[in-house]
Amino acid sequence: MSGIDTAFRIANNLRSNFAKVLLGKDFTVPLTAILGGGHILCTDVPGVGKTVFSKIIARSFGCTYSRLQCTADLLPSDIIGVNIYDQKRGEFEFKRGPIFSQILLADEISRATPKAQSALLECMEEHQVTVNGQTYPMNAPFLVIATQNPIEHEGTFPLPEAQLDRFMISLDIGYPDPQSECNMLTQQRLEHPLDSIAQIASAEELAQAQAEVRSVTVSSSITEYIVALVSFTRTSAHLSLGASPRGSQSLYRAAQALAAIQNRKYVIPDDVQMLAAAALQHRVIPKRRFDRALARQAIEEALSTIPVPTA
Repeated sequence: MSGIDTAFRIANNLRSNFAKVLLGKDFTVPLTAILGGGHILCTDVPGVGKTVFSKIIARSFGCTYSRLQCTADLLPSDIIGVNIYDQKRGEFEFKRGPIFSQILLADEISRATPKAQSALLECMEEHQVTVNGQTYPMNAPFLVIATQNPIEHEGTFPLPEAQLDRFMISLDIGYPDPQSECNMLTQQRLEHPLDSIAQIASAEELAQAQAEVRSVTVSSSITEYIVALVSFTRTSAHLSLGASPRGSQSLYRAAQALAAIQNRKYVIPDDVQMLAAAALQHRVIPKRRFDRALARQAIEEALSTIPVPTA
């Protein structure tokens, strides 16, 4: 027994579920967030499968699921819930909002106002919500998948750094290759393959897998390598703001998950290098704001400059 059996099995089965619906894509990076217990920011154009991606995760584990359509008139109470006075009992009763689902899709999150966006801060970091002095815990596992369109800025509110920093990874699904798109059209002629997605594990097993990931060994040299990469972004000439210590933590945890996905009980430098961009690019602010290519360039420069540990 390797001690990461549940995590390894779930990763393989979930990868198979993704492959049945979202053809021609490699979902290794988002798997690291799911098994690492982190949240996912998906920045991509409409129609590439972001909503379907979130539904596959919920159905694969039998988790409760809510979709929050973010708009400019969305209120924090629409997300968290509200206290309603019960006249018969003479007391207030808390009516829970969609945030109390185990899998929450915050669709087009940048269309919500900063006030509404702030309703997600506590739950994403502390897995709890405080309303009128009363604290309500979230059900485990708890995963927020937020989407935003990179080409539309009119009528949007850019996510503040505190919000971006709470996502373990960022990714873009991208367009399928021509052959995969042809296969998709044929596959969906009679029914959507999402309808046939089977549950691969329970929510409790996913929580167990996330606990197993934390047991993956990270040597002191790998830990120092992660910190050196993150520290490099704080002095990069391409960036106005580097990654925070939460970025180091996310890269550390994602690397543990990647090792478990590959049935390894220890992290190697390749794990860190593969995940550095996904874990850090949304946390840094380039000198030319919103220039994602410049952010990636700074991270690539860190990877090429910082010596790779050999032991």
